[in-house]
Amino acid sequence: MSTAARSTGPGRDTGVPWADVVMSAVAAVSWALIGMAATAALGLHLLGADAAGPSAPATAAVVALAVGGSVTPAGDVSAFGLSGAEADTAVDVMPLGVGLVGALLLSLIFLRSLRAAGVVVSGRELAARAGAVVALAVATAGGLAWAGHDVITVDVAALGVDGLPGSDGGGGLDVPGLGDIKELLPDRVGDLVDAEVTVRFTVGTAPTLLAGLGWSAGVLLVALLASRRTPLPPGWDALHRVVRPVVSSVVAVLLGAVAAGIAAAGYA
Repeated sequence: MSTAARSTGPGRDTGVPWADVVMSAVAAVSWALIGMAATAALGLHLLGADAAGPSAPATAAVVALAVGGSVTPAGDVSAFGLSGAEADTAVDVMPLGVGLVGALLLSLIFLRSLRAAGVVVSGRELAARAGAVVALAVATAGGLAWAGHDVITVDVAALGVDGLPGSDGGGGLDVPGLGDIKELLPDRVGDLVDAEVTVRFTVGTAPTLLAGLGWSAGVLLVALLASRRTPLPPGWDALHRVVRPVVSSVVAVLLGAVAAGIAAAGYA
């Protein structure tokens, strides 16, 4: 099918509708950010981490981690038995649930904008739409890096450590027949019984920008390859016939596995 077929539609031509491109990109990135921030804030609340300090910087840091960014802690992290390098490794992980919510929202709105473009989309328009989403996602990652830094004070006793069976109000941990074993606990775990730890965390700007670029581009690529109903530029028929069925099946299996895990966790 040629692009001439698309130009016959009401109010459409072969040029790039830049206003629609920008608005679609803003909608896709905004809803993805809202979904990730809401999921991250809920997770922090369920963990009780929002009681240690302002929730907005911590939420921004979790969202930055979800797109593959890096968060560096500093301060009294040694109280947890971690050195600086070990602490970096401990927080340099991706909250997969937060990232999955953002990926689903980003891809759904991006694919919807392509379907609304017509039966066939030109290569220029596809590149413009994808480029606008990626550019805005990178800018958002920069905002997360700017907002994701704070100082929090963790009162370990408030987390329930001194409420363990056998613990007393003075910070000891009594075991029948052994007495107070707090000093015998390895890796300074005993110090945590009555510790109050101050930790600074900062989102790395350059790693988060690069991660936002790779994450958003990867999500759009997978979404475009997995969707069988989204139009492609002329001449991409082989991609539609050969690649899309395979990618679509793999994505369906993975999403099914995630849904089954959520159902099992809810049941448990």
